Amino acid sequence: MSAILPLYARIIFCFSSGDAACHNAAMTQTKTLPRPADFSDIRDWVFDLDNTLYPHHVDLFAQIDKNMTAYVSTLLQMERDEARKLQKQYYLEHGTTLQGLMIHHRIDPNDFLEKAHAIDYSALMPQPELAAAIKALPGRKFIFTNGSVGHARATAAALGILDHFDDIFDIVAADYVPKPAGSTYDKFMSLNRVDTKNAVMFEDLPRNLTVPKALGMKTVLLVPQNLEGTVVEWWEKTTGEDEHIDYVTDDLTAFLKALI
Repeated sequence: MSAILPLYARIIFCFSSGDAACHNAAMTQTKTLPRPADFSDIRDWVFDLDNTLYPHHVDLFAQIDKNMTAYVSTLLQMERDEARKLQKQYYLEHGTTLQGLMIHHRIDPNDFLEKAHAIDYSALMPQPELAAAIKALPGRKFIFTNGSVGHARATAAALGILDHFDDIFDIVAADYVPKPAGSTYDKFMSLNRVDTKNAVMFEDLPRNLTVPKALGMKTVLLVPQNLEGTVVEWWEKTTGEDEHIDYVTDDLTAFLKALI
């Protein structure tokens, strides 16, 4: 367990209350980073994409979210608010809006992915320190996303980190079955021959770390640096039952640099 965890209960409280000042104070106290020895056995580094490899406040996903709402609205001839409500319902029930639309409306997933990810990536800036930290990690590095390969490549390229990853496992490779489904993790692990006892997963959604922890992986939760102006859905928040989370950080670059 990480030195971060003694204060984890306070982070849980802050996330549940939505109190930005409380969150910032808690995260200031949880800046104690893991010792390199804590991760000395890690040989496979698995990263979620959105709100993980770039900070939550960049809010790149807001563009995707808007495109998905527009897609649902056009497809089902709904008003925007009604379409957004259904979009979120499908996300909550099925893991992704796409999965819900495929099940209930038999849409073409490739058409959806193309339209959902037609976004402006200019908000992302090259992150040389993050790139250097990822490059220096011993072993293999993967992006494991519920998005598309195209979106992952464009995002990682804009951040200047694309060349440091061995592979990208996306929603298409997962047969459109999203995280947190156990079968999707099994497929990723099997395809890449990942020894979970020597692997770690970085994620911004607590529920997506449950299976990795059960498989024997170390788990790291990325949280927003500042809750002010940050929209966090209730299912994205931590709870008192998040024992599957080993480490918490709001600064991926600093966390990785501490391991080098």
